Amino acid sequence: MPVPLAPYPTPPPAPYTPTPTNGSQSQLVCSGCRNLLVYPVGATSVCCAVCNAVTAVPPPGTEMAQIVCGGCHTLLMYIRGATSVQCSCCHTVNLALEANQVAHVNCGNCRMLLMYQYGARSVKCAVCNFVTSVGVSIISCSFNP
Repeated sequence: MPVPLAPYPTPPPAPYTPTPTNGSQSQLVCSGCRNLLVYPVGATSVCCAVCNAVTAVPPPGTEMAQIVCGGCHTLLMYIRGATSVQCSCCHTVNLALEANQVAHVNCGNCRMLLMYQYGARSVKCAVCNFVTSVGVSIISCSFNP
């Protein structure tokens, strides 16, 4: 006589994750561990599930920008328009310049593309430590008719 087979156990239901009613989410970097946090639009702060740090959410409409820390190469987020950003990992104060405040030049030694603040006379390459002069030379000419 055939033996009836037991049915496969049904998998447990997936945990319930509430979503905002309008479905829109935003993201920011955790102030504690630097992980990317996703949160529902309208939240005023976000608690990180990894390190439990509470990160304040910038007000709606605030434009954010990103910069790589010159000390530890961590990606930093900051409010656009700030002039400097202090890294929470290594405490380096990074100069935050807008696109219209910087210029570019190739390193005079290794040809690496360098970025510098307008008005600077020279820029030091972080790769080979060569100092490239970027100041504009003004040549005075006299004209005798």
